Amino acid sequence: MSTQRIVVVGAGMVAHRFVTTLLERDGAGRFEVEVYGEEDYAPYDRVALTSYFQGTSAEGLLLGEPSLWEDPRVTLHRGVRVESIDREARTVATSDGGEAGYDHLVLATGSYAWAPPVPGVDLPGVFMYRTVDDVARLREWVETRQRFFNRPVRGAVIGGGLLGLEAAGALQSLGATSTVVEFAPRLMALQVDESGGEALKRLIEKLGVTVRTGVATSEVRADRDGNAGTLVFADGGEQLVDVVVFATGIRPRDNLGRDAGLVIGERGGIVVDDTSLTADPAISAIGECAAAAADGHLSVGLIAPGNTMADVAVDRLLGGDAVYMGADTATKLKLLGVDVASFGDAFATTPGALEVVYSDPFSGAYKKLVMTDDASTLLGGMFVGDASAYATLRPMIGATLPGDPSAWILPEGAVERPDLELPDAATVCSCNNVTAGAIRDAVNHDGCHDLGAVKSCTKAGTACGSCLPLVKKIMGAELEKAGLEVSNALCEHFAMSRAQLFSAIQVADLRTFSDVLERFGTGRGCDICKPTVGSILASLHNEHVLGGDRAALQDTNDRVMANMQKDGTYSVVPRIPGGEITPAKLMVIAQVAEDFGLYTKITGGQRIDLFGARLEQLPQIWKRLVDAGMESGHAYGKSLRTVKSCVGSTWCRYGVQDSASMSIALELRYRGLRSPHKIKLGVSGCARECAEARGKDVGLIATERGWNVYVGGNGGFTPAHADLLVADASDEEAFRVIDRYLMLYIRTADRLQRTAAWQAEYEGGLDEIRRVVVEDSLGICAELDAHMAHHLDTYEDEWKAVLDDPERLRQFTSFVNAPDQADPSLAYVEQRGQRRPATPAERESGAVLIAPARLEVHS
Repeated sequence: MSTQRIVVVGAGMVAHRFVTTLLERDGAGRFEVEVYGEEDYAPYDRVALTSYFQGTSAEGLLLGEPSLWEDPRVTLHRGVRVESIDREARTVATSDGGEAGYDHLVLATGSYAWAPPVPGVDLPGVFMYRTVDDVARLREWVETRQRFFNRPVRGAVIGGGLLGLEAAGALQSLGATSTVVEFAPRLMALQVDESGGEALKRLIEKLGVTVRTGVATSEVRADRDGNAGTLVFADGGEQLVDVVVFATGIRPRDNLGRDAGLVIGERGGIVVDDTSLTADPAISAIGECAAAAADGHLSVGLIAPGNTMADVAVDRLLGGDAVYMGADTATKLKLLGVDVASFGDAFATTPGALEVVYSDPFSGAYKKLVMTDDASTLLGGMFVGDASAYATLRPMIGATLPGDPSAWILPEGAVERPDLELPDAATVCSCNNVTAGAIRDAVNHDGCHDLGAVKSCTKAGTACGSCLPLVKKIMGAELEKAGLEVSNALCEHFAMSRAQLFSAIQVADLRTFSDVLERFGTGRGCDICKPTVGSILASLHNEHVLGGDRAALQDTNDRVMANMQKDGTYSVVPRIPGGEITPAKLMVIAQVAEDFGLYTKITGGQRIDLFGARLEQLPQIWKRLVDAGMESGHAYGKSLRTVKSCVGSTWCRYGVQDSASMSIALELRYRGLRSPHKIKLGVSGCARECAEARGKDVGLIATERGWNVYVGGNGGFTPAHADLLVADASDEEAFRVIDRYLMLYIRTADRLQRTAAWQAEYEGGLDEIRRVVVEDSLGICAELDAHMAHHLDTYEDEWKAVLDDPERLRQFTSFVNAPDQADPSLAYVEQRGQRRPATPAERESGAVLIAPARLEVHS
């Protein structure tokens, strides 16, 4: 059998899908593939371009395994553009002067970033946002301007769709101010309605981005140096700028097909039928360059339909009968950290459709379900701010929703959601067109009994990953039906649960992530397992979180030992045990706040937060506080936060025990104790409960005979009252039982699981926990006691440890090449006598009253 030669023009995401699918299915070796890409990179994840500004390299964006391009059946030509097609000779001419013959040609040329023909669009400082090279040039421009300005670089993005909001986030991450200018009356007009757009605007503006809707840009005017300097609007308004990004949409790159005489759609795109074939049976077109009949001969700018077209083209080449049924335009996005999703008939165009809406202006959440006129069948939905129900509901389009549909959009925990089993035909992974039935078949017939195996077998969750929670849920349900053990793997890199991994690391006495991964895991790790292992190592050994290879495991706040705020500055929270503080220490805090220009607030946890510190200022602030006898309050860590108390018998005429002394003792005992989630304690000196101890993870309420110890209380999204663990305990008895309770929680809870949820899920509940920590039913109390004793013996203040280590101090700089330079994008205004971050509108208008603080330190 002779080998057929396939030429693929384009080396993007859809071309990558075509090649990988063809090689996987071509077991007989019938095809050899030549891929031509005009960029200098192998196919990369264009959807994740914004991560380039968070430190991801171009290589880190590459799709799949590099070994794909080492396969003898495929050749990748990088940096080579196909110039023309000779359909009669079945050849293509390339930019390097070469020529390649084909038996079948696949056009996967994608789309290009389109900008309206306004004057000045070609000025220096005006950028598109489409390729790795685009974002690299943008970053270089902003960073260069940043080094020479004594004010923030002023950025503007023309276009308020997906790409526009991503570009706005990119500018922010580079330290520039960001204004989004959108001609439509709302952001993301194709995905959300008027109310959703307003909710999205509020959330985006809270993050420091200025939003201007209903505004048309008529010109980019040059400054005196010939660079982009002013945006001119159609209504006569103007805005000063230093960098402009056009994100006004895309157009199909159909020029090759057009020049070759192929049929072109009315609005662009190479016309293809439901088999991805063009008018020439030797040429297919897939992805954004194609205009499929099933989509009304319109190009669709989404990855999922492009992947489906690629799969159809492969199937037809192999003699199959697959057809393209049209695009699933459902989208779920995270823009600047804000969830946005829509699916089905999100705009309620179906006659008689009902809209069920939940809107919470305080949290910014906006959710809508579109139902049939009898409120039974789901037609579509829309989510802004909280899209947690999207993965479950999107596959249910056209199906009956059991119970009250409002249960799916009310806040989690407000009402009980009914059990919902997806039909086999429901699409779970739209990127790869994987149904619930395919996942069930993989579990029941293909022996895929863990998430990694299901992903490998079905391709579900291998693109954007948003469907993985639902994939895991379906897999678990099928395993339970079959009487098989359901995997509780931490992630795809560790087959153990967090509790199992904790025990394994303890027994093996491992101290680095690389050792843990080599012994118990696979791959390189991820943002789930890295901080989890980092927390376990901290809990077991109580070694500094930034020591060894542990710094790279931490989340942002732990990595800098301060809480990042929305304007990019940090808050500093010294520990004030029990809320008790001397006048001398109060004066130090006040002086530090005054010298560094920090916003101060007394919290509900009886301590003082200092807001607005820059990264390079943190060590200077810590030193002043440490020298005064204070230490880190661990407000940034998954560890003990505070122990709230009343004044107790020391001052209060109702107090029956010294709650203030007990709260101080507890806070000093458990400070720095790393755990699966944050921990809060409370101590009330009498039954009047002024410290609200029953709303805490551990709460003590004084009695005439000692302390009633309550456990498992939480605030937050799912409030829970604590339950009584022991009654009338002495001080020593209280310490002992709390020690053991916390250590058992640290050892056996899941990642990011609060004590209330852990206690409810623990087999046997609180009664069994009581038997373990009070009656020693498992015989582990001595071990739990020893673990706590080790924590007490090895505690060190994390701030002081950094101050004493020059190597760790080096990471606290805003700019590596200018370690003493402040971030010029920060600006502040007065509010109630203190400075606060200036809003984008205030920065734009010049109403900045207070410059960022700068402290001169002289020896």
